Amino acid sequence: MLFDPNEALQSTKDTKPITMGHEASGLVVTAGSDVTGFKEGDPVGFICAEKSCFECYACKNVHNLWCEKGQQQMAGFACDGYFQEYATVDARNAMILPASLSPLDAAPLFCAGVTAYHAIDDLKLEPGKWVAVIGCGGLGHLGIQYAKAMGYNVIGLDIAQAALEEAEASGAEHVFNSMTDTDYVHKILDITSGGVHAAVNFTASGKAYAATPSIIRPCGILMAVGIPKEPILVNVFDIAMHRFQMRGSNNGTCYNMKQAIEFSAKHGIKPTTEIYRLEQLPEMVEKMTTHKARGRMAVHFD
Repeated sequence: MLFDPNEALQSTKDTKPITMGHEASGLVVTAGSDVTGFKEGDPVGFICAEKSCFECYACKNVHNLWCEKGQQQMAGFACDGYFQEYATVDARNAMILPASLSPLDAAPLFCAGVTAYHAIDDLKLEPGKWVAVIGCGGLGHLGIQYAKAMGYNVIGLDIAQAALEEAEASGAEHVFNSMTDTDYVHKILDITSGGVHAAVNFTASGKAYAATPSIIRPCGILMAVGIPKEPILVNVFDIAMHRFQMRGSNNGTCYNMKQAIEFSAKHGIKPTTEIYRLEQLPEMVEKMTTHKARGRMAVHFD
């Protein structure tokens, strides 16, 4: 859900209301005359890029936001999304679900899942290294599962008890409330013998970004995933002198989507999902804004 304006994702000056929802799955009702590989009844999932060329360097290797065509939009942000009974989807953005993934389990994987997967996979660390997951909610609890499947030791940090409980259930070796535990930095440095090898920040908190370097060992990685509303300050001296490295990751493209989903199916990675009906949207928003949500929340149309 989108609560604050995000100009990069809107990619439009149109102010008309739109339907929210940017990660989804469903069953094929019909396919266009030029579409191959899909038939009526197929269970599919899809990512949210719209009106991209899918062929330029950015669309194939970086992100559809930077499409050379310059008309790209993200469903649920700048054009109608998926909180509706029927949706049209570019076939290039879609894939048939693996047999072990139901549409209900798969829906959150097509943004939260692929984003968390790429963030962890892009670390390229050896198994056994320490990874901190900052923000253990909708994306973070999946990030923990991916990190464990890749052989990492995981520390979860959050300020919400529900998220910390989810982190433990997802396999984190240690969890800390970074708001109430005033000694969490020293504890992490002690546990990891000098700091984590990488910290993945799934939050949109500038304060979280400012605090993260304190738990990273020299030349460790700060992976930026969550996007604060305001720019953050970074000490370039720390980057130049390899106090830590800073990288970024996102939900990727249709070209690396399948890799993430198939990894999820192979390793049994599924989101904790609370299911709601469309008329319960206000309840969903209330749970999000009061930090009572665990995992992901999905709207089910039956």
